[in-house]
Amino acid sequence: MGWPMLQISELASKEKLPIKFLEQIFTQLKSAGYVVSRRGKFGGYSLGKPMSRIKFGEVIRLIDGPLAPIRCVSQTSYARCSCPDEAHCGLRMLMFDVRNAISTILDRYTLADIVEITLRKYRRDKVTPPFLRRSTPLESVLSEKRGSLRSARRAVESRQFSGQRGIPTKQHPQNPAMN
Repeated sequence: MGWPMLQISELASKEKLPIKFLEQIFTQLKSAGYVVSRRGKFGGYSLGKPMSRIKFGEVIRLIDGPLAPIRCVSQTSYARCSCPDEAHCGLRMLMFDVRNAISTILDRYTLADIVEITLRKYRRDKVTPPFLRRSTPLESVLSEKRGSLRSARRAVESRQFSGQRGIPTKQHPQNPAMN
């Protein structure tokens, strides 16, 4: 949103989160190249990659670990369960479907997609985003972001007829929050 650097102390204060907790997360994000840091009075963290290259599935796996609800269906940290016959276990098959649905959705959306969805909702509702400084006019940010995020919007909109069940699209009748 036009801020060159984000300071952990400011984020911790606004979100009411412990600084140590955020430092651990940002250390992981930095080691994976998602953010870069700069020391000093005007230092902090900024994105290390373009927003359009930061997929939510990757970040969640980095911070929280595998997306699988149980380890016997995990692609990254499989562990055999106590079931005597994994190949015929109905619960395991259900959990495969859950894992696949979660990863399909999270791996599809980027930070740019989510920012565009958020800004579109603020524009629609004519509400000033709470993360803007009071001295920043809403129109200037929204008009800047419209141009820079048009390609991300087109990418999201082009997926609306993906043919995959359960994937939110631009117009999602079951979940108005996605519209």
